[in-house]
Amino acid sequence: MADTAVLPQTGFALPAAPGIAAGWRAMPARSKVGAMIGAAASIALLVAAWMWSQAPDYKVLFTGIPDKDGGAIIASLTQLNVPYKLAEGGGAIMVPAPLVHETRLKLASQGLPKGGSIGFELIDNQKFGATQFQEQVNYQRALEGELAKSIQSLGAVQGARVHLAIPKPTLFMREQQKPTASVLLSLYPGKSLERAQVAGIMHLVSSSLPDLPVKNVSVVDQTGALLSPQTDGGAADRLDATQLTYVQQLEQVHAKRILEILAPLYGADNVRAQVTADIDFSQSESTSEAFKPNQNPTEGAIRSQQISEAGGPGGGGAQGVPGALTNQPAAAGTAPLTGGGATNPTGATAAAAGNSANPTRRESVTNYEVDKTVRRVTTPTGVLKRLSAAVVVNNKKVPPAKPGGAPTSIPLSAQEVTQVNNLVREAIGFSKDRGDSINVVNAAFTPPTVEIVPDVPMWKQPEAIDTAKDVGRYLVLAGVAAFLALGVFRPIMRQLVPPTPARGSQEEQAQENVQSATNATAQLALPGSLDRARAMARQDPRIVANVVRNWVNKNE
Repeated sequence: MADTAVLPQTGFALPAAPGIAAGWRAMPARSKVGAMIGAAASIALLVAAWMWSQAPDYKVLFTGIPDKDGGAIIASLTQLNVPYKLAEGGGAIMVPAPLVHETRLKLASQGLPKGGSIGFELIDNQKFGATQFQEQVNYQRALEGELAKSIQSLGAVQGARVHLAIPKPTLFMREQQKPTASVLLSLYPGKSLERAQVAGIMHLVSSSLPDLPVKNVSVVDQTGALLSPQTDGGAADRLDATQLTYVQQLEQVHAKRILEILAPLYGADNVRAQVTADIDFSQSESTSEAFKPNQNPTEGAIRSQQISEAGGPGGGGAQGVPGALTNQPAAAGTAPLTGGGATNPTGATAAAAGNSANPTRRESVTNYEVDKTVRRVTTPTGVLKRLSAAVVVNNKKVPPAKPGGAPTSIPLSAQEVTQVNNLVREAIGFSKDRGDSINVVNAAFTPPTVEIVPDVPMWKQPEAIDTAKDVGRYLVLAGVAAFLALGVFRPIMRQLVPPTPARGSQEEQAQENVQSATNATAQLALPGSLDRARAMARQDPRIVANVVRNWVNKNE
């Protein structure tokens, strides 16, 4: 039953304002269709705005991955119920921002992405009946893939490819060749490799293959620059990173000594020192052999000695050619100057008594050691040849004469400069014979200019931009809701529910209803009232309803 209003002091019930259903029935068919279309469009717009505000922000999960890995990643995302989108023509996979790190960890546990390199898992799928050539090729591919994976584990390396050239073994030693390897590195933007890291990659590859020398490994980056040291005898071979590091460390040590001894006197910010070291890394080896003059034989060391002596038979017989000359007596003998016979140049002494009664022959050979000196000198590498030190000292700060004044700076005196020079000499171990030099300069330092970095406006900060995006979503949603409430639903409600009349008009309407009900009751009591009641019910059903309600209330 519809809502009613009861008049005071009369007990007569009046019908309330027509409801939404009555208003809807009273609307024309065209207005009904328009209202339904507007309501449906408003609901669809409201749902679309709400879904747009709740849509997650997608971020890149992986980019630049091979097609094979991309298919495996998408299959895993589907199993994990993670929404994804493809961008950059399928080269990048995007997932909701809150799920990026969690999804990467889950895919990493599954070994994705594989990076396009295949390791020793290739041998696990070895087919039965494969030839020896196929087995060798698969082994080489697996080894190259494992080396690429190991190199990609470095922080600055984004991707790597390894190519191995393994010669066939032969039984002839002269025809044996050493294997070679080449490594192509793809570095991250802004990253670079140091010489020690390149050397580590070369040793890693060299140690992974038998008989592969380090010099046979070439390393190239994505720009085509050769990172490995050259082996063609160029300037790169004459430079050693260890030697350069040693020179830098030696210079830094001497500069640190100067700063440590002058900082307590003048302040750490008031002293600047640079040291240059001249190091000789050349290696030389010399051998000399010197012979001394022959010394006194009595003091010399005898190396070998040989003495031989021979004698004739006893008694003197006739000698010589028969005749007058042979019958004459023998001539008198002559004694040698050395008293023991004549000495030959080689040190042999012979004694013979010619035509004596007992002829003998004696020879003596004595060899002495020859004095010589053999000297072998090897010059050590890394010898300090010369040191050069340059020291700059700031002017002294004098406290102000009056409290609150600014301090003044005055230059150092000649005695103070000499004192600084002497301290620097002792700190670096100055050597005049070595040719060291020291230059001490006193000057006023220029105050450092502080570069003022302009503050980034609030509307350019990333946090403010993200907050503005979130607030903008809600504002758009609220605007759509306000537009629907004020522009669509409010006109429809005005058509469905007429405006409520004022209080005075309500009382007047109630009196009119009472009067019309009374008149209707009086007319119904007259003859032919049945036809009148029917006509009245067709014209205004409310009056008939009020009459019936009045009758029921009186009977109660």
